[in-house]
Order: sequence, then structure tokens, then C-alpha cells
Amino acid sequence: MIYARVAGTGSYLPGAPVSNNDLVARGIDTSDEWIAERTGIRTRHLAPEDVTSSQLAYEASVRAIEAAGCTPADIDLIIVATSTPDYVFPSTATLLQAKLGITNGAPAFDVQAVCTGFAYALSTAEKFIRSGSHTRALVVGAEVFSRILDWNDRGTCVLFGDGAGAVVLEASDAPGILATALHADGSHNKILCVPGQVNRGQVTGDPFLRMDGQAVFKFAVKVLGEVAREVTEIAGLALEDVDWLIPHQANVRILQATAKRLGLSMDKVISTVGQHGNTSAASIPLALDLAVRDGRIQRGQRLLLEGVGGGFTWGAALVQF
Repeated sequence: MIYARVAGTGSYLPGAPVSNNDLVARGIDTSDEWIAERTGIRTRHLAPEDVTSSQLAYEASVRAIEAAGCTPADIDLIIVATSTPDYVFPSTATLLQAKLGITNGAPAFDVQAVCTGFAYALSTAEKFIRSGSHTRALVVGAEVFSRILDWNDRGTCVLFGDGAGAVVLEASDAPGILATALHADGSHNKILCVPGQVNRGQVTGDPFLRMDGQAVFKFAVKVLGEVAREVTEIAGLALEDVDWLIPHQANVRILQATAKRLGLSMDKVISTVGQHGNTSAASIPLALDLAVRDGRIQRGQRLLLEGVGGGFTWGAALVQF
């Protein structure tokens, strides 16, 4: 039996942290107290104008590859989850491939499931590895969400940040990814979206992120609770068997409400939203890497990774680390 295990993790955040007070100084009509009370966010990282998602992905990938004890030449599959690609095409994954100097013909492609993107990408890579067609996959979430924010809309612009997280997934004789579950419901697409596009060289529609915060909160807490129970049942385990919950870092209130719904203590929840803000597809691997490197996450522990994002999409993976 072929399984897929996480061999190494890595992450990268651009520049110095930008505090809530820094945003106020930039002229945004808000306050540190207003943001922190409603979201738990204190700081976030914003990429300089010349820094792209593929560059952030590269930095995170180098760290993950090093942690896995392999080289770029050993990677035979690349999947990048992003909603903020460098270009319409080529894919950010192929740009990352070139930056890493991978010339072995490994397939490389992007996945677009917004904040659930990393869960979608990880699940996809796991299927490739378990099929026997590939042995070592680089799975990345990378975003420059600051490029699609309306900085006059304090209800959204204070929530998001830029960054990248990566894992190397490799074939193993021992179980690693124990179960995955992915879902989508397009009927909810309007409560979180960027309703614009480029048409004949011009932006049509609205090119900025728009969100119905209350609707997103209710939907997110509901489906995150459901998919957590679903994926543990698929694995034949109980929620009590999970050592760490690593949810998409959207808002501390969503994290708290989800943990309460699942009967889990916040002591078992990895939370980085206070430092990073919402980094969309990058948030789960960023939180994972931080907790691996600070020693909280140890080999042999069970991790429940889950996300929810525009589309609407949601999904989870239960991982034996």
C-alpha cells in the first residue's frame, strides 16, 4: 500500500509586520481596538509592489524542500493554490518550477479554491502519490491579497495579508494523509467574491474583494464543523483523537466558534491570524509550518487541517504527521 506523508514544511512572509496602527497612519478610518476586538488581528505582512505570488512561493518552497531533506530535482509534481497568480497564464506553478530550476518535466499547475485552496491542492497531490504515478509533490499556498483589496473599505482591507506556505508530500509505507474531504456550493458565490475581470485590456466589473461578513461567518462555522466531523469519521477516528486543529486563519471569532462547536479547547487550535491576518490559501500551511518550527507539532501527532473560502468551497485533511 502506498501512502502520502508530509516530509517537510516551509513558509515565508514578505517584509516587516504592518500593525493596525500603521494602517491608521496610512489614512484608513479604523483603530487598533476596532480591528483586534472584531477579528483578533494585530499585524499582517504586505508584499512590496515588485513581489509576486511565485516569489513568495519560491521562498516557502526552498524552506520546505530543505526540511524534507531532498532537492528540487527530486520533486516530480508541483501544485500551487492561489487566487492571486502572477499572470492570467502561465500558471504560478510553472513560474515556481522555473525559479526552483526543476527541469525534469514534472507536471505543474494551479488550483483555485480561494481560502480552501491548500486543502484542495493537498488532497489532489495525495491522490497522485497514492496512485503510484508520482513520489514527491511540492504543495504550496501563496497569495498577494493586498493587490485585490479596496483600501477605502475598512471592513475588508484590514483583514488580509500576503504570504506563502509549502509542504513536501512524499510516498511512504506508513499512513500520512489519513483522509480528505472536499466540497463546494456555487450558489453562495456572491457573499465573498472579486466580481471583475480583464476584457480586451480593460477591467470590467469590480476588481476588488467584496464580502458579506455576517453571511460568511455563519456559513464558515457551519461547514467547518461539518467537514471536521466528516473527515475524522472517514479515517475511523474521533475528534478526541486529534492533537491539533489547524483551520484557515480568517478571523479569531470563526476559530473560536468552530472549536466550540467541535468541543475542542482553543489550546488545541493553532492560531496565527493575530500575526498574519487572513492569507487565504497560504494560511493553513503558514500556521502548520510555524507550529512545526516552534516545536508544538511533533512527529506522530494527528493534525486536522480545514479551510473554507469563496465559491463557496470547503474541505479538510486529517494528517498523521
